[in-house]
Amino acid sequence: MKPKDAIEFGKKNGAVMMDFRFIDFPGKWQHTSFPFHRLEEEIFEEGFGFDGSSIRGFQPINQSDMLLIPDPASARMDPFTKHPTLVFVCNIVDSLTRQPYSRDPRHIAQKCENYLKQTGIGDTAYIGPEAEFFLFDDVRYEEGPSGSFFKIDSVEADWNTGKDERPNLGNKIRHKEGYFPTPPMDTLMDVRTEICLAMEALGIEVEVSHHEVATAGQNEIDMRFDSLTLMADKLMWFKHIVRNVARANNKVATFMPKPILGDNGNGMHVHQSIWKDEKPLFAGDGYAGMSELALHYIGGVLKHARALTALTNPTTNSYKRLVPGFEAPVNLAYSSRNRSAACRISTYSQSPKSKRTEMRFPDPSCNPYLAFPAMVMAGLDGIQNKIDPGDPLDKDIYSLTPEELKDVPTVPGTLEGALDALEADHEFLLKGDVFTKDAIQMWIDYKRDAEVGEQRLRPTPFEFQLYFDI
Repeated sequence: MKPKDAIEFGKKNGAVMMDFRFIDFPGKWQHTSFPFHRLEEEIFEEGFGFDGSSIRGFQPINQSDMLLIPDPASARMDPFTKHPTLVFVCNIVDSLTRQPYSRDPRHIAQKCENYLKQTGIGDTAYIGPEAEFFLFDDVRYEEGPSGSFFKIDSVEADWNTGKDERPNLGNKIRHKEGYFPTPPMDTLMDVRTEICLAMEALGIEVEVSHHEVATAGQNEIDMRFDSLTLMADKLMWFKHIVRNVARANNKVATFMPKPILGDNGNGMHVHQSIWKDEKPLFAGDGYAGMSELALHYIGGVLKHARALTALTNPTTNSYKRLVPGFEAPVNLAYSSRNRSAACRISTYSQSPKSKRTEMRFPDPSCNPYLAFPAMVMAGLDGIQNKIDPGDPLDKDIYSLTPEELKDVPTVPGTLEGALDALEADHEFLLKGDVFTKDAIQMWIDYKRDAEVGEQRLRPTPFEFQLYFDI
C-alpha cells in the first residue's frame, strides 16, 4: 500500500486509532498511539517524535529526539484492540539529519537486503523461521535481595503441581513425549487454531500447526517463508498474536528458550535460501541436491556461527537450551535429514524451489531484524570467499565418541563466550555498512552490562541447595 491506500484502508475498517510500532534493540515491540484523524499523507514523510533515550540500546538523554516513520505497506488492523486500531510498523530516523538511525534494527535488515542486490549474487533472501513457544496455565517469579524463585504450571504436564481441575483427569504428556499426541493429551488444539485463524486474517500464511516435544504445552506454528524484512515483521506479529490469544484463553505464552529443567527448550530453526530473478540458487547436483553456491553459504554460516550466536541466541537462558541431548545442536556441522546437526538440509521435496538450508541453533529470544541479516551476511561471506563447509556429518552426533568429535567445533557455552566471539569476528557484518561498528559495540556492551553482569551478581536457589551447608 501507498500512503493514500493505507489511509483508505483504515477508513474502510472504521479505525479510530492508529498504532505506531517499532523494535527496540534487544528485540521487543514498542508502540505509541494517536487518533486516526491525525493520519495524513505527510505523516509518512514527517513522522512522529519520540524519546529515544527511553528505549533500550538507543540514544543518550542529551540526544533523545527521534522520529517514527510509518511504513504504509505494513498497515494492518489489530485483531485484539477493543476499538478499531490501524497498526503500522515504523522505521526510525534522526530528527536533525533525517537520516535512517544506524541502531534501528529494521533499517539493518533493509540494508542487508540492499547489500545482497549490490553483490550481484542474488536479489532476495527468503527466510522461514519456526518459532516454538510454551503455553502455561500459571507463572509466578520473583527476584530480590532476600530471595528468588520461579514456579510454572500446566494442566498438560506430567509434573502438574496439583492445580484444581475439578477433577484432574490425567492424560498428562510425559517429558519429551509431546510430539504429535492427539487430544485429550494435546489440550491446545483449539488455541493453536485460534492463533492460526488470527494470522491468516492478517494475511500471514500458515503452513503447519502442532504440539511440540516438551511436556507442559510446547507448540509450534510455522509461517510460509518470505523476504527478510517482511519475515521479521511477520515474526513480531506472530509473537503478538500468540501472546494475546493465550491471554484470551486464560493462559500465558513464553518464547523463553529454556523455561523447564530437563525437557526440550524453545528453538527457532531458520530456513534460508537466496534467489535471483525469481529463480532459486540453492538447487544443484552437489551433496543433498544443493548447489556449490549453497554449500559455500553453509560454509560461511558455520565459520561465523560462534559469533552469530551472540545475535541468534542472545540471552543467558539461551545457553541452557544449547546443551547436548535436547535436539538443540551444539556441534557446528551440516547434514541432510539429520536433526542433530547445526545445519540441516531438508529432503522432504526435490523441487528446486524447496532447496534451502535450515539453521537449527537460533532461538526465538532473538531480535529477528538482527539475527536474520547476520546469518545472511555470514552466508554471503561464504559465497564470496568460497568457504568449504567440509564433509557432511550424517551420523547421530550425540552418539559420537570424544575422539570422533574432537575436530567438530561447537557453539559457545555461555552468552559471555558468544559476545567474546562476536567481538573477535564481526568484519563480515560490516560489509555494505549493513551493521555498523557502533551498533555491534552497543549490542556487546548492553548485553554484558544489563544481562551477563547482572546475572553474575545474583545467587540462585540451586546455589543454596549446593552450598548452604558447605
